[in-house]
Amino acid sequence: MRVMLIAPADGKWRKVGRRSFFNGRTFRFSLLSLLSVAAETPAGVDVSVVDEQIEDIPWDAGVDLVGITCMTALAPRAYEIAAHFRRRGIPVVLGGVHATLCPDEAGQHADAVVVGDAEGIWHRVVADACASELKKEYRNPTAPSLTNLKPVPRHLLKGDRYATVAAIQATRGCPHTCSFCSVSAFHGGRQRQRPVEDVVREAETIGSDFFIFVDDNLTADRDYARRLMEAMIPVGKKWITQSTLAVADDPGFVQLAARAGCIGLFVGLETFNGSNLESVDKTFNKVEEYKRAIRLLHDNGIGVEAGIVLGFEGDRPEVFRRTLKMLDDLHIDAVQVSILTPIPGTETYSSTWHRLRDHDWSHYDFHRVVFQPKHMTIDQLQQGHDWITHEFYRPWRIARRFVRHALRPGGSGTTKYLAAINMAYWGRIRTWGIKGKDPAAAKNAGEHVRGLTSLRRLIPRRAWPCAPLRSRGRAG
Repeated sequence: MRVMLIAPADGKWRKVGRRSFFNGRTFRFSLLSLLSVAAETPAGVDVSVVDEQIEDIPWDAGVDLVGITCMTALAPRAYEIAAHFRRRGIPVVLGGVHATLCPDEAGQHADAVVVGDAEGIWHRVVADACASELKKEYRNPTAPSLTNLKPVPRHLLKGDRYATVAAIQATRGCPHTCSFCSVSAFHGGRQRQRPVEDVVREAETIGSDFFIFVDDNLTADRDYARRLMEAMIPVGKKWITQSTLAVADDPGFVQLAARAGCIGLFVGLETFNGSNLESVDKTFNKVEEYKRAIRLLHDNGIGVEAGIVLGFEGDRPEVFRRTLKMLDDLHIDAVQVSILTPIPGTETYSSTWHRLRDHDWSHYDFHRVVFQPKHMTIDQLQQGHDWITHEFYRPWRIARRFVRHALRPGGSGTTKYLAAINMAYWGRIRTWGIKGKDPAAAKNAGEHVRGLTSLRRLIPRRAWPCAPLRSRGRAG
């Protein structure tokens, strides 16, 4: 039996990993989710992995089963791919975040849907497909254990087309329940951990001095994270991961993480408006403490990439300029700017569905506006998002960040990672023509013009300083 596992890509992303310059290697770190499915495939079954960012799908391949995973923005493309293989009589299984949160919809485009994690049930899917007895839906009755996971077959990827295929997962899910987060919806606000010894063993044998913990929030359980950090010290490798900024509440833990090899954190700051944080159940972020926390991370040689979300209920046209200034003032090393996107299955989707103006899932990519914001126009939110992205990655700002980073503890050895991220963002901005404009500047200019117009209405025309000149011009 032959099984093909596919990660779809659409639009400009379908080509990003094939460019000779500014390609997808920096951001397309790995396909750990599909590799985990491949690891669960029974022995004796020939399995392949196709990443559409990197390569074309072999449409005429002789396969017996196709598995496709996707986020919401890639659901339409996943359905296109599924339709092609189903027309050939090849059964298709859909899985991933979108299929889990919208199983009925996904089921209309596939022979079977895997809801939730694939561990514990994928072998049944393959066996049923082999016997031509696929069921419409597969799901674990309880969350599967993360103990003794099978080694992921990284050799199935074209390693030279990625920043790194050295990716490890120590935990799954996040205990926080941020209302806009699909991770919380997928995992039900729970986090599970692998045994520390299993994680360390994988890190020791991964074959790279640098790797990525692809966890959604590695440090959420501080006791578990501390045990992991202590065990990672002898491994002697550098790594980056995701966390909340609450990690900086404990300077001793930050020092421990640095000793364990941490050189970078992606932290979801989301917004610099405290009321916005309350509105999405993220009160553990404290805006007034950001500067102290980021300074502590920097002092320990840990870079910070911030996740910023625009379009919250309290955001107005002035939010973009204020956000850019805060990013500069906080000495953020890199930023991922997103637009609030109501992903189906989240609380945000339920609360904003009546304001949705775009129902094309392919636009739900966190970089396009699909709903009517409360205090600005759709165009203002889109323009502001593009403007911050463009301005933050101007070459002079990137150069300034390089200098600052190089002067920090451990900066000389980690600047190359900062450079890779910043230059990849800059390259895509140039390639895709992202520019935008500051809505507050446009608003102020409009108010200035309207103010002059109103003033002139109050002054008799004959009193305008330029009136005689205009009269002479019209008279010839």
